[in-house]
Amino acid sequence: MDDIKWEEPFCGEGASCFRLGTDDQENAYIAIAGAEHTYLTDSREALRTLILDIKAGKADHLL
Repeated sequence: MDDIKWEEPFCGEGASCFRLGTDDQENAYIAIAGAEHTYLTDSREALRTLILDIKAGKADHLL
């Protein structure tokens, strides 16, 4: 497996911290900080789409 380059955690008040990572094979990863060994993975394009959709408000109903 390629090395995952993790970004600094994204943390909410009193909530778990999430980490995003990428590797050299165009894969993207999402994990809870401290549990990076258990992650969700997909393509960088899928991660890009997810982030853009969240920014566009498509997940606001989950808040």
